Amino acid sequence: MIEQLPVLLVVLPIIGGAVPLVASLVSDRAGWPVATLTLIGQGGLAGLLAWTVSTSGTVSYAVGGFAAPYGIELVVDGLSGAVALLVAVVSLGVLAYARQAGPHSNAFYGLYLLLVAGLTGMTVTGDVFNLYVFLEITGLAAYGLVASGRDASAAVAALKYLIIGTVGASLYLLGVGYLLAATGTLNMADLATKLGEMAAYDSTLVLTAFGLMVGGLTVKVALFPLHTWQPDAYANAPDTVSAFISALVSTVSAYALARLLFSVFTVEFLTAVPVARWALVGLACVSIIAGSALAVSQDSVQRMLAYSSVSQFGLVVAGFAIATPLAVVGATVHLLGHAVMKGGLFAATGVIERKTGATTVNGYAGMGSRVPLSAFCFAVLSLAMVGVPPAVGFVGKWYIVLGAVNAGNWPVVAVLLASTLLTLAYFARLVERLYFAEATIHSEEGLSEEAPVTDGSGQAVSFGMIAVVVIAAALAVALTAAVPAFEQVLRETLPQLLTQ
Repeated sequence: MIEQLPVLLVVLPIIGGAVPLVASLVSDRAGWPVATLTLIGQGGLAGLLAWTVSTSGTVSYAVGGFAAPYGIELVVDGLSGAVALLVAVVSLGVLAYARQAGPHSNAFYGLYLLLVAGLTGMTVTGDVFNLYVFLEITGLAAYGLVASGRDASAAVAALKYLIIGTVGASLYLLGVGYLLAATGTLNMADLATKLGEMAAYDSTLVLTAFGLMVGGLTVKVALFPLHTWQPDAYANAPDTVSAFISALVSTVSAYALARLLFSVFTVEFLTAVPVARWALVGLACVSIIAGSALAVSQDSVQRMLAYSSVSQFGLVVAGFAIATPLAVVGATVHLLGHAVMKGGLFAATGVIERKTGATTVNGYAGMGSRVPLSAFCFAVLSLAMVGVPPAVGFVGKWYIVLGAVNAGNWPVVAVLLASTLLTLAYFARLVERLYFAEATIHSEEGLSEEAPVTDGSGQAVSFGMIAVVVIAAALAVALTAAVPAFEQVLRETLPQLLTQ
């Protein structure tokens, strides 16, 4: 039964996503209860799987009974188990936010669960072609969710996302084809073995496959200058969708990139082909600086947060590309922490907008007194993103910097320190507006932060929405305590790297 958990983890949200569409024949509000039950089950399975992996080691399942490398294999180790659990927990949390925030249609919840299935599949697959299949499922569901916004701008953003995302997925698939031609296999573990036996890291086929596959995934991660879909998608999608995709879509894509680097091509490839490592480090550094600079120049809070993601994922990819033990641990910690922090920030902006109508940096003036709890959580999450201790953002960045120092990669160290200052610049500006600028509009007296309240447009804010923001802020600090245990998990998952 235990070995079947990975496939159940993928199948459950697929089945659950079909139920709301069928239920539309009876009720147009069945989506949320069905999604809630499905994701509670998903969270239980993910927790059980993570516990099993931590106590008994890697769990694998051969789909259809066809053994790897000829069949499709689902593999869960310490790293993929942690990411699968993250997907389940964040999905359930955002669903609590969606109860009030909407959208409320059955079709929305069907797409929501389909996206969970795609993200989970990307996490647990042990096959590079199967990764493409789940990458496309994730993309199609995300395009539909972005387009669920009421304004025409949401449809335009979704179309832009669709076009650019399709290019990225196509590049990845083309790379898979080249890799298959070079090795004759698609299984990740078998690929690593074949590439090691061939020792043909400078082969034209292998180099082309690496460039195409990494290039396709960097589009999904949204590194500069391949990021152009992200700001429009985040800013124009409904609040629920912005919080969901900002927390998970690029996060799981970055995880897939790490799997490609360490479980398929391996560190030996990066050592044998230093130009590949430096190209990835260079792209990451450009993304760090450009994303931060663009974030500083934004007036819209949501667009600022979107460009911040461009910078933060550049930081993560730089840690993976440096490929020293400390850098990889830092990149992974920051990757998981960023999902919680950024999802919480977008959820907080949604609460603040609904209660006050504020969406711009200047519009946040005085919001610390009008929405004290939401503003406080926003400030905590902002400082966590900057890297103020003891938040998880500090730990991730600190490990990456130490890894770069150990590697003697001083230009990267300089970029990382500069990016921290730029991140402080745009988040400190927001915190200053929240608490030290005079509000131009005064709220009614006696409003309770937890009680459902409305702004001038009549949009209600529920206790569940605020609870999601509060929990995200708490986790941004509390996750620091789990870093030593997670470092041990990584050492067991990637021994060829982390025992150096």
